[in-house]
Amino acid sequence: MSIDNAIKYKFNTGDNVLYGTNVICTSKKIGDLKQVFQNEEARSTMEQESIVYSVSLLQPIEAGTVGGLFIGTTIIEQGQVDQEYYMTKGHIHKNTSSSEFYWGTKGTGMVLMMKTDRTYHIELMSPGSIHFIPPETAHRVINTGNEKLIFNACWPADAGYDYETIYNEGFSCRIFNQHGIPTIIDIEK
Repeated sequence: MSIDNAIKYKFNTGDNVLYGTNVICTSKKIGDLKQVFQNEEARSTMEQESIVYSVSLLQPIEAGTVGGLFIGTTIIEQGQVDQEYYMTKGHIHKNTSSSEFYWGTKGTGMVLMMKTDRTYHIELMSPGSIHFIPPETAHRVINTGNEKLIFNACWPADAGYDYETIYNEGFSCRIFNQHGIPTIIDIEK
């Protein structure tokens, strides 16, 4: 019997980022998020290099591996495009039978989940909250707080991502700051 004392992966609780072999770090800037926010004109006039959110993703096995898991940390900056809060692009899994878990570690926000019939469900996210995203459900996270929103996620390695459907069809609601209150607005499509 042997003990592997080398730490291959680490979650740094100071900066809330994953480190190690096979960790991929990306960020989405204002300029990367065309057609994500309702007011495209306002988005296009903002500083295009401003980061909206960053992701560190641990892929210890090849994408598509049945039975494997990925884990990630997302940091959504505090901010707005016009009156719409910063948020992730949102996606549905290509393997529509896939589920996912999110759990909050810092800040406050909302998890928006939308079924294929466009009915939606919203859960409040805060440190320690856990959110189950069922199969066949598009999902996005919105930072409605006054600081960075940080959350972790775990999902199947064979889930895949379908961003195109969300890009083309959008979500059936949006979250706006109306007089300092996060307000849900239904969207007709």
